[in-house]
Amino acid sequence: MTAALRRFRGIGREPVTIDCAAVEAIGFRDVIELYLALSGVREARWRDSEGHVAERQALPCIAANLLRDLWALPAQILRQRRRARIAVEQAGARLVPPAGPARALYLRSDHWFGTQSGGSVGHVRGVIDGLRRLGVATEVVATDYLAGVPADARFHLCRPTYGAGRNLPCVPELAYNDQLTPFVEENWTTWRPDFIYQRLSLCNFAGAALRQRHRVPYVCEYNGSHAWMARHWEKHPLFLERTALAIERTALGCADLVVAVSRASRDELRARGIREDRILVNPNGVDPDAYRPDVDGGAVRARYGIGDDLVIGFIGTFGKWHGADVLARAFARLVAERPDLRAKLRLLMIGDGLTKAVAERALCNQGAADRAIFTGLVPQEEGPAHLAACDILVSPHVPNPDGSPFFGSPTKLFEYMAMGRPILASNLDQIGEVLKHGETAWMVPPGDEAALARGLAVLVDDPALRARLGAAARRDAVAKYSWTAHVQRILAALVERA
Repeated sequence: MTAALRRFRGIGREPVTIDCAAVEAIGFRDVIELYLALSGVREARWRDSEGHVAERQALPCIAANLLRDLWALPAQILRQRRRARIAVEQAGARLVPPAGPARALYLRSDHWFGTQSGGSVGHVRGVIDGLRRLGVATEVVATDYLAGVPADARFHLCRPTYGAGRNLPCVPELAYNDQLTPFVEENWTTWRPDFIYQRLSLCNFAGAALRQRHRVPYVCEYNGSHAWMARHWEKHPLFLERTALAIERTALGCADLVVAVSRASRDELRARGIREDRILVNPNGVDPDAYRPDVDGGAVRARYGIGDDLVIGFIGTFGKWHGADVLARAFARLVAERPDLRAKLRLLMIGDGLTKAVAERALCNQGAADRAIFTGLVPQEEGPAHLAACDILVSPHVPNPDGSPFFGSPTKLFEYMAMGRPILASNLDQIGEVLKHGETAWMVPPGDEAALARGLAVLVDDPALRARLGAAARRDAVAKYSWTAHVQRILAALVERA
């Protein structure tokens, strides 16, 4: 702390502007402002992407807010857990919508702001587009504007306002139940949805509560347990882990249909007591009209000075499960073992995230950094052009750290398939179910950089194999994995599983 104070002492005379996603929803705001004040910053303000500005508070106000958070925490936890328990107790028998439901309410309650790319962005947009393409009038309520989802008359922003508890982990998400549910209630008679669809988010059970109140079916989309991810990927338990788990059980247990993205997720849900007849295994999907073989990647290649080099590509948010560092080491190994390939190969790493720095270091340490390009985050709509700039696409996912089955359904996998490019992928759970070795992709053991390097060499050396694999993968993507087909399966299961 002393060293930090010395670093800030020199800027104390200058105003400080802190960019944030939303001035209404700043986590740990009072803690940060207290730190700035102790560091000698005399004037500070928060500014979000829409130009809204919030000035720093006075020290007495900051201190009062911190004390208020601690005082209000037990009551907040007890109130929300009681509401969740009531929702479970009153859930009752399964509800079924009219055949061919005409109206839906889509809830996106994640507290992620300003997110412009990634698998979650593609999934949210894909389901909403799929519903609307199938003629389902869909009202969308979200915490933030959604990339690729038009903010039209059927989009409704319910941005969280962080008050009591904003300086404590998980508490803003918990308190948001008291904001989201009344917002929907005010509009219920206008929207009159035939069913509710909610993407499960941390500490939120609004879909379950609305189902109990209005007796309409509720679909819960399950992409994994937030409590599990905190323990195994962030290496520490959630601050309110027991409450978060209780709310997960509420959201899942009240659902008339739980959409699990993989068989591994289904098995986990069954172990948690969710009835199998209420679970639909439904892998992620792709828009094959946006991701297609004839997309022009020439401008992207020109931007990065790639020329005629053969490009090995990866796209993602560089999560710990993505294996970006394994790909970096495999690429470095390949160019070291095959000097004849070094001058004609490039590695294009599209995106940003936690393991980007690890991948960059691996390339530097092995002398291959000059053959790699890291683009940083790109908007979702620029994803197809970046993938089109690649000749080979890689999905190097690694197993879960605790040895449990890999429960993901990588959106990138289906985007790769729709692009009609050859795919090199880890033979890991659903990835190995969707792709077939030698037919629609070249598969290697997960986490094995030597095998990944050999797989790269096979595809680099065989243009005919690349063309055959890419064409077959595209056919599968169009036939089985469009977002429209994904939503059709949900609607059918919702009506049929009485």
